[in-house]
Amino acid sequence: MTDPVAHDPEAHDPEAHGPAAALEASPDAVRPADGPSGRVLLAEVVSTALSATECAVIVESRASGAVVTFEGVVRDHDDGRGVTALHYERHPSAGDVMREVAEQIASEHPAVLVAVQHRVGDLGIGDVALACAVSSAHRAEAFAACSALVDLVKERLPIWKRQEFTDGTDEWVASLG
Repeated sequence: MTDPVAHDPEAHDPEAHGPAAALEASPDAVRPADGPSGRVLLAEVVSTALSATECAVIVESRASGAVVTFEGVVRDHDDGRGVTALHYERHPSAGDVMREVAEQIASEHPAVLVAVQHRVGDLGIGDVALACAVSSAHRAEAFAACSALVDLVKERLPIWKRQEFTDGTDEWVASLG
């Protein structure tokens, strides 16, 4: 039996889920054109607030038995040090790399739809830095693909962060790896 998500191009209808505003990107966003898989519905790096709920709306379809989401949230500590804020900077290729990562996940998990965003700029404690959603007919595939997506974004996306600590110091670290 064929999987309806992977083989029914009309299974996803973003207009059926409410306002098109969920699909509007900020001016610096990089969105996929019609990628090779046709299942990467959003892959971008933006300077605006993120929400896994918005990503979920994008990947939901009549064929979705599971929608798995993830939000990477700025926490108040790192390696035993108090953190007050983060600042993310992107390499000019970050949008293209995000698209490649999302397409790789779609290729490795052919029964899923993918939406993923990473934020750049100044973020405070509790802000979402990475948001994504993966849908599939079945939960196991959606969970596996979402986990692999987060890991691959962390591994490959050329974004650096400056952490500001409670003691007044800061440091730049690669967001890679």
